[in-house]
Amino acid sequence: MRLNTQETFYHRADDTFSSHLFANQLSHFVSNLEKKPGQRPILFLCIGSDRVTGDSLGPVIGYKLNKLCGREVTIIGSLEHPVHAVNLIQTLHWISLRKDKPILVAIDASIGMTEHVGYITLSNRPLKPGQAVDKDLPAVGHISITGIVSSRQDTSLFPLHNTSLSLIMNLADCICNGISRFCYTHF
Repeated sequence: MRLNTQETFYHRADDTFSSHLFANQLSHFVSNLEKKPGQRPILFLCIGSDRVTGDSLGPVIGYKLNKLCGREVTIIGSLEHPVHAVNLIQTLHWISLRKDKPILVAIDASIGMTEHVGYITLSNRPLKPGQAVDKDLPAVGHISITGIVSSRQDTSLFPLHNTSLSLIMNLADCICNGISRFCYTHF
C-alpha cells in the first residue's frame, strides 16, 4: 500500500468478505495517522437515522459495536442515540473539544453504482454525509467506511426507503466483523 495517497478499497459484503483484509487495511490507515501505535484514541462515528431502512446502517453498526468492542474505542451513534443531519454539527463540535484529538472513523450508508450495491468501501479520506438526499453537511472523518445500500440509477422518489433490511444487516455484520478483528489485533 502506498503512503500519503488517497485510497479507497471496495469489499463485497458476501461469503467472500475478508474481515482479515479489511482489518489490515484499516490498521494501515490508522498507523499512517499515528506516530506511535495506540498513541491516539480511535472514535467510530456511526451516522444515520433509525427511521429510514436505507439510512440505518450507521446506527445498526453503532449498536453492534457497543456490544463487540471493549473500552479501547469510543463509539458515537447507535439505534438508541443516532447521529444524523439534525445533530451532526453539534456532535462534531463536541468531538473537536476533546483534548485527546481522536482518530475519527466515520461510518455511513451510501448510494453508488448499481454494480456496487452490497459493497463496503474503506477510505483514508472523509465522507460527505447527506449527499444522497441533497443535504449540505460537512465532510467527516480521517478515515471513512460506507456500505453501498442503493443505486444512483434507482428512479424511485425515495431509494433509501426501498432498501432491504437484509442488505443492511449483511453490510453491518461484515463491517463489524472487520472492525472487531481490527480492535483485536490493534489493541
